[in-house]
Amino acid sequence: MSWLLPIDEPTDVQVLKTELIQEPIRADSLVFLQTDNQILHLEFETRPYSDPPIAFRMLDYYVRLKRQYSCDINQVVIFLQQTASEQVFVSEYTDANTRHGYRVIRLWEQDPALLLSVPGLLPLATLSQTNSPRTLLEQIATQIATIEEPTQQADLLACTQVLAGLRFEKDLIRQLFRKETMRGSVIYQEIREDGLIEGRQLGLQLGLEEGRKNEALSFVTRQLTRRIGTIAPQISEQIQTLSVEELENLGEALLDFSEAADLTNWLNERQP
Repeated sequence: MSWLLPIDEPTDVQVLKTELIQEPIRADSLVFLQTDNQILHLEFETRPYSDPPIAFRMLDYYVRLKRQYSCDINQVVIFLQQTASEQVFVSEYTDANTRHGYRVIRLWEQDPALLLSVPGLLPLATLSQTNSPRTLLEQIATQIATIEEPTQQADLLACTQVLAGLRFEKDLIRQLFRKETMRGSVIYQEIREDGLIEGRQLGLQLGLEEGRKNEALSFVTRQLTRRIGTIAPQISEQIQTLSVEELENLGEALLDFSEAADLTNWLNERQP
């Protein structure tokens, strides 16, 4: 906490909800911490551009937080991925009548010493300043390996691999960090669960789409056989490449077919 706020370590820290009054606004990664009658607003960014711009969003958050909690607010934007964009040097919002400032941290400019000294900051250390990125990553891996509490070690390992992926090749990350340990992390389990849910949803969607296409293909094939007789294998292959919408269109058009040439002409017109 002292890395971001010029205060002694607080005894009571509360994570606030990320929705504020009025219409909720969201960020890529947003944290509100309330301690000692003040709020620390952290916003992690991998990209320098957004719509609306980051500077305007910080003003918007500030006004909403101030209205809702009526206390001191400290805002910090932490850019994770190195870029030459001038936007990462912007630290205030200005227009004709308003000026609002906030703190900006470009992680690739940060001395890794502090980040390496605090276990909870080890994942961020992977993106800090160094002349030897691999050596830095090896040092982080060694420190995580010395953590005795299994859950803490697994959580740090999971977070470190996620952030390290912004800078390092996947093979190097796998080489230095053991996947078996990471599996014990609640963070890893949540990521895995989200992936499985998304995978199931995608599979269900694809399955429904495939079933719909098979049904349409079966119907069209039966109707074509009745209208023009046996369909040549080459033509059958063309029909199988049609989308559901195209099959539905063919189902209407085939009512006017009287011979195989009509089907061939229809396919050629749509698939030259």
